[in-house]
Amino acid sequence: MESPVEKPKAVMPRPSIQSRNSMNGPLYMQTSKNKVLIRRVKRKGDGPMRNLARWFLDNQFGLSFNLISLIFLAHIFLPKARSHTSKFFTLSHYNPVSGKYTIGPNDYHFISFCIILFTGLRAGLMEHVLAPLGRQWGISKRKEITRFSEQAWMLIYYSVFWTFGMCLYVDSPYFLNMRELWTGWPNRELTGLMKGYMLAQWAFWVQQVVVIHIEERRKDHWQMLTHHFITITLISTSYYYYQTRVGNLILVLMDVVDLFLPLAKCFKYLGLSALCDATFVLFMVSWFLARHVFYLMTCYSIYKDLPTIIPPACFRGPNSNITGPFPAPDGWGHYLEPFSDFEGTVCFSEPIRWGFLYCLLALQAITIFWFFMIIQVAVRVIKGTGADDTRSDDEVEEDEEFESEYEEAQPLEEEVGVESIDLKGWERRTGVKRGASSGVSLPGHSDRKELLGRIGCEKQVD
Repeated sequence: MESPVEKPKAVMPRPSIQSRNSMNGPLYMQTSKNKVLIRRVKRKGDGPMRNLARWFLDNQFGLSFNLISLIFLAHIFLPKARSHTSKFFTLSHYNPVSGKYTIGPNDYHFISFCIILFTGLRAGLMEHVLAPLGRQWGISKRKEITRFSEQAWMLIYYSVFWTFGMCLYVDSPYFLNMRELWTGWPNRELTGLMKGYMLAQWAFWVQQVVVIHIEERRKDHWQMLTHHFITITLISTSYYYYQTRVGNLILVLMDVVDLFLPLAKCFKYLGLSALCDATFVLFMVSWFLARHVFYLMTCYSIYKDLPTIIPPACFRGPNSNITGPFPAPDGWGHYLEPFSDFEGTVCFSEPIRWGFLYCLLALQAITIFWFFMIIQVAVRVIKGTGADDTRSDDEVEEDEEFESEYEEAQPLEEEVGVESIDLKGWERRTGVKRGASSGVSLPGHSDRKELLGRIGCEKQVD
């Protein structure tokens, strides 16, 4: 027997525009048409690209692992594909006569593989090795664990590649001899170690551009992005214009500084203030000597020594049959030809020399700007407040703005039998006792029959 009086259904008015975008609005509301709206909160400015970047950040290890696995599985189980898959993880364009390598289009396969490899290594080591180490060593805050992992990864990378580059430099004829940087040009072949070193460094800096776009934006995002693009331009042009000697030297000078900075930051996050300050002093000394003394000496050699050793001229053909020198052709086509025709015309004229020099000086301008910021940190160390690099340790210091919107709730429907309904459990949760005629009416639900009917039971109960 149904209760003769049923409480009226509570109907909430349709929310106004203000309530739809208010962070303080109700979690859900019911409209006059019996539709339930649920509030969903999102960051302002979130769009498809930001969501895609966040998804890629969360899945970069799995994506990298799967892509690398796919390449190796195809190489192992598809013999006909090996001529293609081997390009990704081996150096291409080997000359068996000279025992050296030339430049060619297959180098892009190796660069792509290295980008994926660095992405996977970085994500895997940070998540599964470095972050657990940070927690084990006493770092508790999530943000500091992330920063510690990032800096420890940079320390690992530069420890490997600065050592690699330094070995190439020490074992070269241009070791501590600036003029030897320019002799023998154009040598259109290079050793396997030099080729692997240049291509891996190229891939690393491309991967760094990806990193700063998928992670939260830092204070010096645009300076870092400009620095990365200039570095990629210098590495690629030195590679295609057969100036890998000076490319090796510049990379060694820049990388040595990045041994001390991440180490100092790791000490900071571990709470080792004395070691952090001492390492920061070494960082400042190495920065000044490498990036503002020896670096400018290299720039001066480009200005002073290079024109006397490499006169303006062009060459064509492989090392075994090179022709030249001859004057530079008219137009701009010969400036881009080394990037596409690897045995075509390659020139070194005054515009090319100044182009190299301007890029290096632009990089120097960025490092000078950063050095002034580093001096500010040094002043704080002297005052006893500790070393804390202000360049890119934190995200942009803006209050995160959120907005909310209401969207219609979609019911999860499933046909069930009466025996699947746990009414006793419902009674325990609500405190409502069941009976032949309870005398209790829920808003919008007069009795057990209506309750079962509203939740969509296939079998109705009379």
